[in-house]
Amino acid sequence: MSLEIGEEVQAKQHWGVPICDEEGGEVWRKRATQGGARAMVAQMKEPPVVVGWGAGEDGQLGLGGFDNKDHVCCIEALSHIPVSSIVAGSRNSLAITEDGQLYTWGWNQRATLGHPPAKRTESVPSQVKALAKVKIVQAAIGGWHCLAVDEDGRAYAWGGNEYGQCAKELDRKGGDKVLHRDISIPQRCCPRLRVRQVAAGGTHSVVLTEEGHVWTWGQPWPPGDIKQISVPVRMQGLENVRMVAVGAFHNLALVEPGIVWAWGNNEYGQLGTGDTQPHSSPVSVKGLCDLILVDLAAGGWHSMALTADGEVYGWGRGEHGRLGFGDDKSSKMFPQKVHTLACETIIQVSCGGTHSVALTNDGRMFSFGRGDHGRLGFGESFTTGQPLEVPVHLPQSKEQYFSAMSMGNGHASNDDTMEDTDDRSGRWCTKAVACGGRHTLAITAWEINK
Repeated sequence: MSLEIGEEVQAKQHWGVPICDEEGGEVWRKRATQGGARAMVAQMKEPPVVVGWGAGEDGQLGLGGFDNKDHVCCIEALSHIPVSSIVAGSRNSLAITEDGQLYTWGWNQRATLGHPPAKRTESVPSQVKALAKVKIVQAAIGGWHCLAVDEDGRAYAWGGNEYGQCAKELDRKGGDKVLHRDISIPQRCCPRLRVRQVAAGGTHSVVLTEEGHVWTWGQPWPPGDIKQISVPVRMQGLENVRMVAVGAFHNLALVEPGIVWAWGNNEYGQLGTGDTQPHSSPVSVKGLCDLILVDLAAGGWHSMALTADGEVYGWGRGEHGRLGFGDDKSSKMFPQKVHTLACETIIQVSCGGTHSVALTNDGRMFSFGRGDHGRLGFGESFTTGQPLEVPVHLPQSKEQYFSAMSMGNGHASNDDTMEDTDDRSGRWCTKAVACGGRHTLAITAWEINK
């Protein structure tokens, strides 16, 4: 989950599509093709690199500075670290390595990076040392708190806790005055639960257990609507849940291939129930029963679902074109097929605050929605509801890229980049995307076509 200034967002990420016994602590199938779709036969030349673009004012791009980037840029600090998954939050980011180490960067005023806030912002990724002795398999970023789960199903929380979102009772003196609201070092949460997925909203947290049950705590509605809860409470009526997706203040749960339940805020129809009434208990999302769903994504006020055939469905707030319906930027009360992506086979979709990105089975990215701060990666800051391909103009090797960076005052020139990448034997193929409040991250690799 990530919150854009002025607009909330969920930034759910993963690399691949969840297998049926879903995310067992988090178990994901890493793949570049969707079942039945055309396969891209390729041989990897270089290890994957982490790239980012969009807003950088809090260091959330990890590039060592605070400038916005309207084009794809490599994160040099992670160039020799084998990253397997990424998360983009509202003003910060994180990465998980293949051996389960966690790196964070960006805004840290509320200890969201997993260590005391010596500086307000950090523009270079650094390891969360408090979790160095455990193997983290999946993580999530909320408004200003984070969650993580290790290979043994143990969950951890840190960051802002004024609404109980870290599952810790607030320290108070006398009346309602809070003495310590932030958790600066990751701590165990919900120790009695064996967790296989964590998800974070604006001011609340959600976990999915190995038994397929959903538990939640914190402030699940906009602050001031109801009293927060710091003790995990099980969501009644949800059994055998396969995966969850959490937006700013709304939640989705996939039970059967075409059965999705939703609860929370609904002012733009993001629950997909046909109305704008909020629901504190799970209700069925309409119009998906005949589909075989493999993934869900939740943004600030919009939601998306992905089918086994690589089709995308969107609903909720349509402003800025974040649903991808072209010139139609109206809100949708029911899930509707995103026909602008019908010619592509999508294997992942990620929802940001006011933009979205879809990843194809052959490693291309299409972004749509609000375009200021360069968040769409087109090289121009314009807003569009038409999905457009994000150009990845990087040299073939990381060494070439960072050499160009050092010679070009922080970025490789377009001429040098195009010369290096104009090699018909291969191209950059993206493996995962993650949308944040106003920035985007991706994992990409140079692959040689056979």
